[in-house]
Amino acid sequence: MIAKIGSGADTRGVLRYLYGPGRANEHIDPHLVASWDGFAPDPGRDETATLAQLAAVLDLRVKQAGDRAPDQHVWHCSVRAAPEDRILTDGEWAVIARRVLNATGIAPAGDPDACRWVAVRHADDHIHIVATKVRGDLRQPRNWNDYPRADKELAAIEKEYGLRQVIRGDHTAAKRPTRAEQEKARRSGHAVTPRERLRTTVRTAVAAATDTKEFFTILRGAGVLVDIQHFPSGDIRGYKVALGGDTNKDGEPVWFSGSALAPDLSYPKISERLAPTGPGPTDRPPGRRRTAWQQVTDAATRIPDILDEADDAVAQAHITVLAETLDALPLIAPANYKPQLAQAAAAFERASRSRIRARHQQAQATRRAIKAIVREPAPKDGALIAILLDALLLAVVAAQHWHRTRHHDQQAEAAHQAAEHLRAAYLAATVQPLTVIHERGLRLGVSVAQQQAAIVHQALPDLAGQIVAEPGWLALAATLADAQTVGLDPAPLLAQAARHRELDTATSISDVLTWRLNRLIGMAGEGPTHPDSAGTIRPGSSTAVLGHSRQLGSRRSGR
Repeated sequence: MIAKIGSGADTRGVLRYLYGPGRANEHIDPHLVASWDGFAPDPGRDETATLAQLAAVLDLRVKQAGDRAPDQHVWHCSVRAAPEDRILTDGEWAVIARRVLNATGIAPAGDPDACRWVAVRHADDHIHIVATKVRGDLRQPRNWNDYPRADKELAAIEKEYGLRQVIRGDHTAAKRPTRAEQEKARRSGHAVTPRERLRTTVRTAVAAATDTKEFFTILRGAGVLVDIQHFPSGDIRGYKVALGGDTNKDGEPVWFSGSALAPDLSYPKISERLAPTGPGPTDRPPGRRRTAWQQVTDAATRIPDILDEADDAVAQAHITVLAETLDALPLIAPANYKPQLAQAAAAFERASRSRIRARHQQAQATRRAIKAIVREPAPKDGALIAILLDALLLAVVAAQHWHRTRHHDQQAEAAHQAAEHLRAAYLAATVQPLTVIHERGLRLGVSVAQQQAAIVHQALPDLAGQIVAEPGWLALAATLADAQTVGLDPAPLLAQAARHRELDTATSISDVLTWRLNRLIGMAGEGPTHPDSAGTIRPGSSTAVLGHSRQLGSRRSGR
């Protein structure tokens, strides 16, 4: 069950809506299911009762209190069941209303001076509770923290009534768009609201920018209006953004502060993530330096182990960086799977933060590599992109597990959704390079293919029969031959690739192992690269980012 709580100053106006036809004639048989004394007039079922009468008895104490009554004296709470829940009776809804009123402090059970209230039902799946916030002793109710208290009570009700148990958050989610914002977006022909579009744009700008100055430059390059506020000292205090053409009734831009878009998009949070750090160590292992794309792949590969082994603050920092990687990829990915990547980034947004404060300096080297790939052209080798997406998929699944073990239910569900979108992008990315590798496999001699099959039976005896029967087997055989060509022992390498998560959900085990082997071969051939070996971004390199910035405003976000 979900509660929504608001306030107002017009009791009769709220009742007029509740007893009216609704915005799309969706209100059916509006009537009271309960009231403070059981004798309130019901304009829905009693032909002699009127809205004016009901409003008058609810407002009686408000008028008695006079100037002591709060300006926003109407407390309005809607309680909605899940679509798959059974239809509750009026009696059950009456009990639920009283429990919510007791939990929130509006009408404590057994209190003769509790606020006056009514519960109106005009649909099968929800009720509206309306109360006036003046008690019988003419004091205001003690209803602070009413939403979390109502939510906790509804969680108990769900269990007791056998209803769907809603995934609950930790108050770190981005603010949902209001009904007014949604209706305005629909009227203007947009699928999402300006708040959501701006949140996506700002998140992508954070992923691409190397400092706060470039962050604002990228936003302006994407067509976003930016207003920067300063302290008297001249230091930046905060910022707000608006979409060009999104205006209020007075024709002025509708501004949103960063924190109104999401908790982690306030200026202090962004400046912390974009704080300058020193370059990585210079004692790199011998061999050709790995590109930024390879460095990001290496970093994503290490995330599952980091989440298993590091303390929570470090783990949260790497989950934040993982989100930045997903935010950046739609800017530079091939068009045929860019939509899936955008959906993965939008879904993972909710998984990117929790109540745990991230120790961002522990992930700054990876962050530098992410910003570098935005300034580099996407690799022509489709295999490299597929390998990166495979590593990111494993990292997202690991993040899902990390959140679940800490009872971050909303974040775990968001990571699950992101993994589904990322898996679709990964499958699309593998088509062309797998075809190339498969053609090489077709040219393997029979004896060589048999040797590779023997290696699979040695390394993975339980899976070998399935693997060699799959269409992707020849591509894996060619990759095993590549490992031998560069002097690697393919059997332990194959066993290492199979130890990773997500193998049990693969539609083709051989395809997945092909990419993991390619990644391991590449890392072995180039020499291992520590996360801190990611190179710094060249000064003045924002030109490449601005070439992408117009794409930022066209991406669509979701919760």
